[in-house]
Amino acid sequence: MKQVYRILPFLLFIFIAPLSAQQMLEKQEAVQLVLENNFGVKIAKNSLEISENNQSLLNSGFLPSLTGNGGATYDKSNQEATFQDGNVRSIDGAETTRYNASLNLNYTLFDGLGRWYDYKRLKEEYNLTELQARETIENSIIQLFSVYYEVARITENIRVLEETYQSTEKRLKRAQYSFEFGQSNKLDVLNAEVDLVNDSINLMNERQLLKNTIRDLNIVLNQELENTYTVDTTVAFTDVLVLEDFLKTAEENNVRLLQAEKNIAINDYTLKASKSVFLPTIGLTGSYGWNEGNFPATNFLASNNSTGISGGVNLTWNLFDGGRGITQVKNAKILLESQELMKDQIRQEVKRDIANARGNYLNRLEVYRLQEQNVKTATDNFLRSSERYKLGQISSVELRQAQLNLLNSKTSKNQAKYNAKLAELQLLQLTGQLLNVQI
Repeated sequence: MKQVYRILPFLLFIFIAPLSAQQMLEKQEAVQLVLENNFGVKIAKNSLEISENNQSLLNSGFLPSLTGNGGATYDKSNQEATFQDGNVRSIDGAETTRYNASLNLNYTLFDGLGRWYDYKRLKEEYNLTELQARETIENSIIQLFSVYYEVARITENIRVLEETYQSTEKRLKRAQYSFEFGQSNKLDVLNAEVDLVNDSINLMNERQLLKNTIRDLNIVLNQELENTYTVDTTVAFTDVLVLEDFLKTAEENNVRLLQAEKNIAINDYTLKASKSVFLPTIGLTGSYGWNEGNFPATNFLASNNSTGISGGVNLTWNLFDGGRGITQVKNAKILLESQELMKDQIRQEVKRDIANARGNYLNRLEVYRLQEQNVKTATDNFLRSSERYKLGQISSVELRQAQLNLLNSKTSKNQAKYNAKLAELQLLQLTGQLLNVQI
């Protein structure tokens, strides 16, 4: 009896010391935090911003270039000049200065359509980067809910373990009273003490696991590691008929297939742009310049000053470049063909992944339904066993087995529930609808 009272205060502390009052982290709030703070999402947004800059008009080659030039020279030398009439003039330290400044304009009128196709390629590269950012966001959301639902599962398991602890504690008190009044032997008391210690250890371990998993959640959310939350443990499944509609348009919305299509478009424009080497380039040039020179006495001119504009049209046609242009076109054709083959491969893989994900989801959903029924059966069995134990019809060992069966059925149901929900999210991702539904 004294031994029981020595361990009870410690076990009671374990039971009544759950995590302090915490902030409820709703699902949509968690998604918003991921979109704002997750490192992978931030990097994807930066890549998208770079791609947006690349596809702007300023990077297209369609705008002219304007350059400014300026210079000055100074020359000091000893000069001797002989003129036509035979006169000779010598000057020591003759100084010559020259100054110039100009604005030069260059504009390509036609380059064989190379820059046009490069511009369209940059547009498609931006669209591809958008899809890559979307894929990163989808993967981050899947990662988020794999941790979020793990926190929810452990939270529900802790509730189950607390209920189990309370039940065992009541059994220990009942066994102790029965022993004191001579209605049972010491074995029932000892069994209850052992079970209570085991239940408290399980509860301690599960609470520590919850703290660790919340830290994992903070990593995904990019929050302070010691932030604590409670999470929403309710789960709503998407209607099966709605999922079937999503499956019908899966190939049109799957992000991997959409990326494959963009890669084909990019390589197609690369091929077209590479053919521009077979056509001439026509350009315009224009300049406005100023020149000034100051000369020594040995020169016919004392100074010279000129300003003016000039312009011209030039045509360049690379008739033969050693075969490099032809090689580039051939290689671009091969790369385009490879991208088309890769799309066919990805389509097959996506079909397989969707079929597997659909099968996994339906299977896990059915397992969850069965586990729900199993909990009802285990609960009924435990309640009946408790009554029979009170009447002395079964031993404490048999009651403990019924209690463990109930505990296992509840924790298995929790596991099955979140497994089914994660399978649904993976299926939604493959159908391209993850970002379009309420999770």
